[in-house]
Amino acid sequence: TALAEYAGSKHCITVSSGTHSLEIALRALGIGPDDEVITAPFTWISSSEVMLLVGAKPVFVDIDPVTFNINVDQLESAITPNTKAILPICLFGQMPDFERINAIAEKHGLAVIEDAAQSFGATRNGKRSCGVTQIASTSFFPAKPLGCYGDGGALFTDDDEIATAMRAIRTHGGTKRHHHTLVGTNGRFDTLQAAVILAKLPHFQNEVERRSSIGARYSDLLRDVCRVPEVAEGNTHVYAQYTIRVPNRDDVSATLKEAGIPNAIYYPKCLHEQPVFSHLGYDYGDFPESEAASKEVLSLPMHPFLSESDQDTIVAAVKNAVG
Repeated sequence: TALAEYAGSKHCITVSSGTHSLEIALRALGIGPDDEVITAPFTWISSSEVMLLVGAKPVFVDIDPVTFNINVDQLESAITPNTKAILPICLFGQMPDFERINAIAEKHGLAVIEDAAQSFGATRNGKRSCGVTQIASTSFFPAKPLGCYGDGGALFTDDDEIATAMRAIRTHGGTKRHHHTLVGTNGRFDTLQAAVILAKLPHFQNEVERRSSIGARYSDLLRDVCRVPEVAEGNTHVYAQYTIRVPNRDDVSATLKEAGIPNAIYYPKCLHEQPVFSHLGYDYGDFPESEAASKEVLSLPMHPFLSESDQDTIVAAVKNAVG
């Protein structure tokens, strides 16, 4: 109830992980063999592996190089008679152009599932992530903006029938004990994790605002030495990762580590490069913006309690490493 109120959604169904939430969403929509779901290849594997788990086929569309989110201009060309849904990923902490995505989906009779694993707390034109699409999914893995003490996630929808189906699928396919109407799973959210989220939620909006200001300060200090993440018009950004782009990424990463500055690469390989998706028939070169990003992105330390002095130390090390 508290999460639904925060996101501005009628229903929230808590689940055991963000990955599980995506699978449950697909199952609730009846997506299965021979169906296609459009998404982007520059992301973590969970958003596409769940499609294979239900027998569906991921169809990739390249990213916008500025926001790292799906390139909406390429969406319609990827739609076929087998397309059943669009699954946009709010990568690194900001939302894509959901007004256009929802309009395209409505035109073609498609569902939209927001993968908000990294964007909970972000807004677009005043509406919060997880409150703008037919279904939204988020993660409470500890590294996320709102984290619990282990795996956890949630699903959001305004649709009563979809909410009922997702609740049933979460609990072995039934809403009544010993009565199973759907093929389900054990996707329950632990009580302990719920208690952690309830304790952290009153402080979350302050952390969202801190993330926004820390990210903006990073960008002001680093804009002259590397490509910094830009915030799209109408958006706020929660910077689940603060991610820069540098051409000599691996050298910069190594130099920072030698200087004692933690950093990470999200993601060094696109999904169409992964062996598990080789049967889809994509080749290297099919998604040039995603491939370029995978070779240039570098995420710097980011959390709502990062001090200016620590941030200044990180910035100085980045400037030295970039050279």
